[in-house]
Amino acid sequence: QVQLVESGGGSVQAGGSLRLSCVASGYTYTSGSCMGWFRRPAGNMREGVAAILTDGSTFYGTSVEGRFTISLDTAKNTLFLQMESLKPEDTAMYYCAAGGRSYMPLLEPGYSYWGQGTQITVSS
Repeated sequence: QVQLVESGGGSVQAGGSLRLSCVASGYTYTSGSCMGWFRRPAGNMREGVAAILTDGSTFYGTSVEGRFTISLDTAKNTLFLQMESLKPEDTAMYYCAAGGRSYMPLLEPGYSYWGQGTQITVSS
């Protein structure tokens, strides 16, 4: 049974930084698959934030590119999202996802497994 557990959310002022972690248990990394981070602002649809393939390739949503960095420690089965220069519009519930398809890394339907989410609130 695959379980994804996020941590690291919280409240921060604009311009601040946060680092999210996602521990994946029971998950097997397979060639061509990917893991990613998504977010859902209140009242909006979930959107792709960042994704990483097993070959190390990374993908970012346009609103976070240059500010967020996704990384994966396969030895610790942990996915990270380093977030810098946070803005109030980054406020959302952030979700870790696994089992994604490499040809659609930032699209929600491509993922098989989801964490429960962790809230990030950025105040101005």
